[in-house]
Amino acid sequence: MKKFLMFLVVLFMANIATAQLQLNGAGATFPYVIYSKWFDEYQKKTGIQFNYQSIGSGGGIKQVIEGTVDFGATDGPMKDEQLAEAKTKQGTDVLHIPTVMGAVVATYNVPEIGKDLKLTSDVLADIFLGKITKWNDEKIAAVNFGRALPNKPIVVVHRSDGSGTTYIFVDYLSKVSEEWKSKVGVGTSVNWPVGLGGKGNEGVAGQVKQIDGSIGYVELAYAVKNDLPYASLKNKAGNFIVPSLESVTAAALNEAKKMPEDLRVSITDAAGKNSYPISGFTWLLVYKNQKDEAKAKALVGFLKWAFKEGEAFAPALYYAPLPKEVIALNEKKIASIQFNGKPIK
Repeated sequence: MKKFLMFLVVLFMANIATAQLQLNGAGATFPYVIYSKWFDEYQKKTGIQFNYQSIGSGGGIKQVIEGTVDFGATDGPMKDEQLAEAKTKQGTDVLHIPTVMGAVVATYNVPEIGKDLKLTSDVLADIFLGKITKWNDEKIAAVNFGRALPNKPIVVVHRSDGSGTTYIFVDYLSKVSEEWKSKVGVGTSVNWPVGLGGKGNEGVAGQVKQIDGSIGYVELAYAVKNDLPYASLKNKAGNFIVPSLESVTAAALNEAKKMPEDLRVSITDAAGKNSYPISGFTWLLVYKNQKDEAKAKALVGFLKWAFKEGEAFAPALYYAPLPKEVIALNEKKIASIQFNGKPIK
């Protein structure tokens, strides 16, 4: 009887410890909605708590490098030098685990145009380079044939904070415009040639809503939920594509076959007749060799659940779920996570 009571006490204390276990993370704003849903559902299932700070991809990468979080999140993969710095400081590699996919859309405030604006890659690049400055420019008119375009100035709005949404957007512009690539380049933050800054998707959207003639970029889920107009874009195959979960999935399917081993990949300007050209993955950043066994087991358990059950929540929240081919690659990455050099069981 005494042994049985002791067993109950140990079991009770173990349950208390699990219930109070908290994983701390920080980073990308883009996946915040689905991560919040996942964290809530997983807490109901296991009692494990998550404290996730939606501070932007740049902030998430920084905290992973400094070791102040259990995991990070980013819409733009870490650079080689950032991975090297993290390994030097934390003594372990950082794994990139893609979770869901989304689109970055060009949103605008031009009542005369309505919701049917069409843009090509060169036109979009020239707008954000400050080379096209009026809405009735002949280049815009050429792809919006028959539309009455207003003679009003274009006001560019961009992110003022370090952002994975920015990374996806400028990664696309760098692929389609040599001038953008040489003058501005790629990053979670860049030196914008023109425009006004807004913090977060909400900051950009707020500026666009207030300024007649403005154009900016936000992620698709944000645009849909806030009823913001967004342009269709001409893709590499020559088709004008409306951003949607289906056109994001099409972009991913064309690139999934050539995913690199570290899963850092860009799917902007993807091949395929139905691919939306400004599509991207978002990643969780996880230390390969964990320092806390309890947290390591909790994190691995969560990751396994996310790709087995969590992906089902994605479409209703305007995220594209991962193709099964990418989930299979994720499972291999999760199996490589260790505690003190040994696999997590």
